[in-house]
Amino acid sequence: MSRKLSSRPNNRRPDQRGEPFNAQVPGVDYGVLDELVGYCLRRAQIRIYQDFLDALGSWSITPPRFSAMTLIGNNAGMKLTELARAMGIARSGAVEVVNSLEKLGYVARGASQSDKRAHSLGLTPEGALALQAVTQAIREHDLRISAALSQKEQEELRRLLDKLG
Repeated sequence: MSRKLSSRPNNRRPDQRGEPFNAQVPGVDYGVLDELVGYCLRRAQIRIYQDFLDALGSWSITPPRFSAMTLIGNNAGMKLTELARAMGIARSGAVEVVNSLEKLGYVARGASQSDKRAHSLGLTPEGALALQAVTQAIREHDLRISAALSQKEQEELRRLLDKLG
């Protein structure tokens, strides 16, 4: 199951160029940036995203692909417009995500039972197996990136982020 697939985006991250990511470069005055919640979130997101891609590279899974697979796997027969709404993205973005998952063999379109003009989405057997393995890798990734926080701090962080999002 753990194999390199061709549909992986070509993300040239700093560590791939031999440049380690430093959230705070010594000697650089960040000024007001250090006071901005959005900037602090972005720095954390960059580090988390890098770890995510490193953990899931063998499956060619990105955060939007994982979200889509999880939603499709938990909502049998979901339509593309429903997926887009659930992910908070444009329908065209959902089409792109589903097309990439189809190319990887993880998702298939089928006839919708409720709307003959629409397609229902479902995980393929390979997609269901991949989702199980990817979910385990994501859980390990999440433990790794949140290891500096206590369980109570993790719950508080999720609570605070929910208030923002």
